[in-house]
Amino acid sequence: MDALLHFLPQVWFVILGLFLFLYVMLDGFDLGVGILSLTSSDEERRGLLMTSLGNIWDANETWLVVMAGALFGAFPLAYNTILTALYIPIFMMIFGLVFRAVAFEFREHSTNKLFWNYAFGLGSFLAALGQGFALGSTIEGITVDAAGHFAGTTWDWLDWRSILVALTLIQGYVLIGSTYLILKTEGELQKTHYRTAKIATITTFIGAVLITIVTPVFYETTRVRLFSAPMIYIFAAIPVLGLLLVYLLIRSIDKQEEVTPFVWTILLFFLSFIGLGLIIFPYVIPTQITIYQAAASPSALVFMLTFIGVLIPIMIFYNIYNYVVFRGKVVTGAEYK
Repeated sequence: MDALLHFLPQVWFVILGLFLFLYVMLDGFDLGVGILSLTSSDEERRGLLMTSLGNIWDANETWLVVMAGALFGAFPLAYNTILTALYIPIFMMIFGLVFRAVAFEFREHSTNKLFWNYAFGLGSFLAALGQGFALGSTIEGITVDAAGHFAGTTWDWLDWRSILVALTLIQGYVLIGSTYLILKTEGELQKTHYRTAKIATITTFIGAVLITIVTPVFYETTRVRLFSAPMIYIFAAIPVLGLLLVYLLIRSIDKQEEVTPFVWTILLFFLSFIGLGLIIFPYVIPTQITIYQAAASPSALVFMLTFIGVLIPIMIFYNIYNYVVFRGKVVTGAEYK
């Protein structure tokens, strides 16, 4: 029984990490395209950007809902504490997602699209900003009492370190959005996003380096974990692999390849998630609440595993089917080629 009590929370930690990665990877380029739409020079280009998302964006957001439900079921204490501590960033994210969805639908039926264009872009930016603040605050740690409930103040989530994480995440979304648009567009619009992809690669890399330096400097628990054997060897390999992927990404952009920039970007995100998971584990709220303290009963975790085992293949199949059906490039006239 003791082995089961340790094994099940670990399994759910990995599952939640997988859900979060799938959400960031899939809805990340949605948000990135939305942010990039603010820089579009004319309505025709903006229309092509919208068309590239038209049939897939709502399915991508499903992973966020599943992740929230899984967190509530698997780690109810963490769910309560995180939502209480990060009420404002989470509300910011939800408002941005709702505002973006409304703008997307209303734009199609509006004769004056300017307002809804900016609403879609600003909603995407606001959602990404809220996610960045939530991530930065979670990495930094949430103040809790002896029972594990939030014991901080309303604005604990806002400081310069969470701002750094939020800005870096936004640049990461712009990067994956740019590489997605390289896949989906052609001509001058594609050339524009080769440029935005390169700029976003550099700015995301700078932000990632600053976060990598700041985290062990300001957080003693993380510093001890990073510089203790054998983890030091694992963590030493991650920056090396990251530099290699950044080099391959920039090279593929310079050579104006279409598929590989998106692939290298996804691998960069995946590598970042591995590093983040290794830093956080075994905490669900870093340095305060472990996955073992926050976990639901073993029977609840087993029941949820059975349910998830049926649900996840269906969701993955639906996502793959969506992308296969709507593959190809978007061209003038809101058509796929």
